[in-house]
Amino acid sequence: MGAGLEQARRLVAELAGEGVLRGVVGPREVPRLWTRHVLNCAVLGELVPEGVRVLDVGSGAGLPGLVLAMARPDLELVLVDSLQRRVAWLEHAVRVVDGAGIAPALRVRVVRARAEELVGRESADVVTSRAVAPLDRLARWCAPLTAPGGQVLAIKGSSAADEVVEHRAAVARAGLLEPEVVTCGDGVLDEVTTVVRARVGDRRPARRRRG
Repeated sequence: MGAGLEQARRLVAELAGEGVLRGVVGPREVPRLWTRHVLNCAVLGELVPEGVRVLDVGSGAGLPGLVLAMARPDLELVLVDSLQRRVAWLEHAVRVVDGAGIAPALRVRVVRARAEELVGRESADVVTSRAVAPLDRLARWCAPLTAPGGQVLAIKGSSAADEVVEHRAAVARAGLLEPEVVTCGDGVLDEVTTVVRARVGDRRPARRRRG
């Protein structure tokens, strides 16, 4: 994670203490915060172009959005969640992680809203999510927030390929093209991160022929 490693250590320590108290992670997750959560999210940066804006839907404990901000300081992150207690946690975590000046300042903004409420208000080159909803619902939420030519990256588990097959029609109706299952962290993590990736078309209206 480069310069963001110390920030990541601070986040893990905070998740193991205050995060458990606030209910954003379960106590059973504490021994595997690094392997199952932080590193699992950090490698998502392999799929994100340089210097773009990223919107993280259902950011919750800050996964993957806050971790991505630490791993990739070139990115601008918008962390979105609908519950006030999780938004309060995200704001707290950003202050704790970013407050010591131990790495480049995080380019992070926290927004309390449901994804549907942000259509027309927020847009990003990349929209991310992790364990938020089945792919059909996720596509409806994320596609309208993705800029033309951008992509949706959804961290999924072992059922990712089955979801792509089951929800292919719904994903297409939402405006997402060419959904595929890819992995991140190959050769780095013992258990790679599985991601469903889909792109958004340019949404430009077709030109009418004259005559």
